[in-house]
Amino acid sequence: MSLAVAIQMDPIEDVDINGDSTFVLALEAQERGHTLFHYGPADLSYVDGKVIANARPLTVRRELGNHFSVGDVERLDLATTDVVLMRQDPPFDMSYITATHLLEKIHPQTLVVNNPASVRNAPEKIFVTQFDGVLPPTVISSDLREIKAFRDEYKDIIVKPLYGNGGAGVFHLKPEDENLTVVHELFTQFYREPMIIQKYLPEVRQGDKRIILVDGKPVGAINRVPPEGESRSNMHVGGTAMRSTLTAREEELCEIIGPSLKEQGLIFVGIDVIGDYLTEINVTSPTGLQEINRYDDVKLEAGLWDCIEEKVVR
Repeated sequence: MSLAVAIQMDPIEDVDINGDSTFVLALEAQERGHTLFHYGPADLSYVDGKVIANARPLTVRRELGNHFSVGDVERLDLATTDVVLMRQDPPFDMSYITATHLLEKIHPQTLVVNNPASVRNAPEKIFVTQFDGVLPPTVISSDLREIKAFRDEYKDIIVKPLYGNGGAGVFHLKPEDENLTVVHELFTQFYREPMIIQKYLPEVRQGDKRIILVDGKPVGAINRVPPEGESRSNMHVGGTAMRSTLTAREEELCEIIGPSLKEQGLIFVGIDVIGDYLTEINVTSPTGLQEINRYDDVKLEAGLWDCIEEKVVR
């Protein structure tokens, strides 16, 4: 089965071929004989009832400095493709939301991964609130009184932008830290959205685990350990990746959320777990495939494409 696959992503020129999950998804699709197209979110348009992308035919290869070739720009009616991978990185802003509205017009006749309506309704740090007993103590608010009351109760807290990603704008405020009001002022100056504040989990020193789920089932995990003096475990701020398997509690968390992910068409999901708590459900552009592949000697993108191919409307 040869499919036409359009990949909506950030510039292909900038990807890290040894770390980027979209890159290995493209490689696997190409190995299966699928035809690839690349376009960015700004290349997406709605024209007289059609969803159009100014896209370029794409070929990929694992060659550092020579990892892709593209053809001339084509005006591609996305309804004529079989699959669209929505893989651009957040921020989850109005541009991102608009793209989900446009892609929703062609789904599921053209399979969009992930389901754009579900992506729109499942921002990473809010979606997790739909499930009981999985979150650490949390408040989502712009009200300084509510935030101070939470801080008075839990003392040691993490403050994050509600729609941030990659560890940007994350503050660890210890009990003796006097900067809560200043942080609140910064957030309200630069963001219109509420902040998210959570009890600090000291278990983060043992790692922030990324678990990949395909169609609601866990398929692999990697532990990310923060460097000394850093509360964030993201790889680009110095976190160290370590091989990992799932604990009984992590299996339980996957069982709690898995059926909802499958029902909502969230095929490729990455969740973040610290200790016994689920902190985020990443549905926009999950990462981690290549890291898990290397540690576990697997090829997670193959299982993901098996799932996608089964769901394509022919």
